[in-house]
Amino acid sequence: MKRTIIDPTQLELNDKVVGIKRVSKTVKGGRTMRFSALVVVGDGNGHVGAGLGKAGEVPEAIRKGKEAAMKNLVEIPMDENKSIPHDFIGKFGSASVLMKRAPEGTGIIAGGTARAVVELAGIKNVRIKSLGSDNKTNVVLATLQGLCAMKTPEEVARLRGKSVEEIVG
Repeated sequence: MKRTIIDPTQLELNDKVVGIKRVSKTVKGGRTMRFSALVVVGDGNGHVGAGLGKAGEVPEAIRKGKEAAMKNLVEIPMDENKSIPHDFIGKFGSASVLMKRAPEGTGIIAGGTARAVVELAGIKNVRIKSLGSDNKTNVVLATLQGLCAMKTPEEVARLRGKSVEEIVG
């Protein structure tokens, strides 16, 4: 996954809590309950990140998750109609996410966890199908991995030493 270092202080970020779990640890005196929050942040203009926060109270877990997500911001390529440049399958762990381009007016057709990532990234037209695992954390990370791995036609042309017209056809 290519990581571009982005300064979160320069962006106006929105956040969305994708999932909150109550987790427990068994110790000598019994079980200790904590909370785990999966948070996605994005500016709606091609920057998005995800983070996991754990704490004794829910608001503190969400705050920690938001901070972790800000540290993991990545830049997403988009085409002229606010869709992805090409079809792609993102993978993380046992989760796979199939992402397909969509024409203007399609909207976001995706499950809840993948939808949160593409909405906050600013993508407006895309079709996404989650394959394999339905673990929220792995689906979010698979979606992010797939979005990061995408290349614009300009990038591909530059890497191959050709013109954009030769690549696009």
